[in-house]
Amino acid sequence: MATLVSFHAHPDDECIGCGGVMRKAFEEGHRVVLVVATRGEHGEVPDGFLSDGEELWQRRVAETHASAEILGAKRVEFLGYTDSGMMGEPTNDLPGSFWTAPVEEAAERLAAILREEQADVLTIYDDNGGYGHPDHIQVHRVGVRAAELAGTPRVYQNTMNRDQMRRGQQEYAEREGEADYELPDVEQFGKPESMITAAVDVTGYLEHKRNAMRAHASQISEQSFFLAMPDEAFRGAFGIEWFIREGQGPGITETDLLAGL
Repeated sequence: MATLVSFHAHPDDECIGCGGVMRKAFEEGHRVVLVVATRGEHGEVPDGFLSDGEELWQRRVAETHASAEILGAKRVEFLGYTDSGMMGEPTNDLPGSFWTAPVEEAAERLAAILREEQADVLTIYDDNGGYGHPDHIQVHRVGVRAAELAGTPRVYQNTMNRDQMRRGQQEYAEREGEADYELPDVEQFGKPESMITAAVDVTGYLEHKRNAMRAHASQISEQSFFLAMPDEAFRGAFGIEWFIREGQGPGITETDLLAGL
């Protein structure tokens, strides 16, 4: 049995990018640990959604535990930082925000968990945090350093396959007969396929992944992009989870983050 630690910025991030590999690891008999940097204090929530006196962070912590149970995580830890909000917002620079946290300090908090768990594998985000969110970028910086401090042997940077996104857009345009369909700009998302070194097929775990998304009802409604799309479209968008591992490649050379462990 090996131990996978999946490190994320906010509640709900875990199920979107790594929900499949987490559930896969659990079903294959490995230990799964979820670490979240913040409690998602600056998420948006519909009026009247929260109970009287309930803070958003309280709901999001409860949702994270529910999601973790679905995905097979046996331990959930929060590093204690505050959600920084989107890039450029005043909340980026508030005291206690994850974006302003000294990397060495935050990395030691994560490294302590990695040491306790004797982690074999750590998942983080790519150097742009997938799409430029400050807390996601900080997850990359902190995660890389924490793995160095703890001696964690395998570090995988969760990302999006930019070329696959383009192919999906083109297929949609052709299927819908929209020859003049203007493809959205995906340059800010993920990485080119040539930089990706691991592709994990998680189609067998999509029900768990989608149910984990549903657990985050304060942020992911049934009308959201994630839950409203047909099953076939969801499979195409989320059936493979993509990663970069330094020293691997060129090209995709791995299909299992815990192979051989």
